[in-house]
Amino acid sequence: MGKRNHSTWTEFVIVGFSDLPELQLSLSIASFFIYLLTLVGNVLILMTVFISPQLHSPMYFFLSNLSFLDICYTSVTVPKTAVIFTTGDRSVSLAGCLTQLYCFLSLASTEYMLLTAMAYDRYVAICHPLHYALVMSNRACVLLAAASWMLGFLEPIAQTALLSQYSFCGSNVINHFFCDITALLKLSCSGTEMVEVVTFCEGVVFGFSSFLLICISYVFIISAILRIHSAEGRCKAFSTCASHLTVVVLFYGTLICAYMRPSSAYSMDQNKLFAVFYNTVIPMLNPIIYCLRNKEIKGALRRACRQNR
Repeated sequence: MGKRNHSTWTEFVIVGFSDLPELQLSLSIASFFIYLLTLVGNVLILMTVFISPQLHSPMYFFLSNLSFLDICYTSVTVPKTAVIFTTGDRSVSLAGCLTQLYCFLSLASTEYMLLTAMAYDRYVAICHPLHYALVMSNRACVLLAAASWMLGFLEPIAQTALLSQYSFCGSNVINHFFCDITALLKLSCSGTEMVEVVTFCEGVVFGFSSFLLICISYVFIISAILRIHSAEGRCKAFSTCASHLTVVVLFYGTLICAYMRPSSAYSMDQNKLFAVFYNTVIPMLNPIIYCLRNKEIKGALRRACRQNR
């Protein structure tokens, strides 16, 4: 069936985890608790960086952007999921579904870019420390962050525009807990080859290229760290990268498991579980990872707590 300018279905039903009815209440409480922790943790990092002059550096500027991004990222999907679990209202309009999908894809793409910018910042700091202040100037940091957000929100326009022209005349049940693109494509009775090609190309250009740049950066970073003679110097240099590297491994690892498995091993139920992890758990873990591994943030938090007593 060819593309049409309208869809038979104008409303979808999100399944969520309805195949586990006995866990609905537990999932509702858990999703709300995780969302609350995500908000508190990331807002705490934003406030700490803002009020602490010693944290007004490129590394923490990008961390602030990541914290704000994580708040937006979880807010796109988790509140709606909590409503589904709590009230049982699983309906979502086609326009609402496409809007959620666009926002989700945009913020995921922005995270690719920000993580790449953060890797470049660590590369310059460790491999070219004498030129760090010149290369990572305030203007350069703002431009890198602005480019990350702009490219992130431009990237999924083509996918969303193509999907808006598709017909959904089969089932209107989305086997997911949000409007994921793989779940939507399964409902289309139009030819999905074009959007699949566009999604693949954009994944290579934005996702894979960002991951490749991060890997290249860390090859040079690790090589530079190994050339440091003192063990204390090596530990100090690595500690400035450990948090970012952990976040990169978690984020890309779950995305690869969710979307780059062979079709023979693909399962929507497994995809939902991976989506829970990169959609809710990782944004909650990011502030914890940075606070636990970063002495400067821990010190700034302690000073802020003492000042407020």
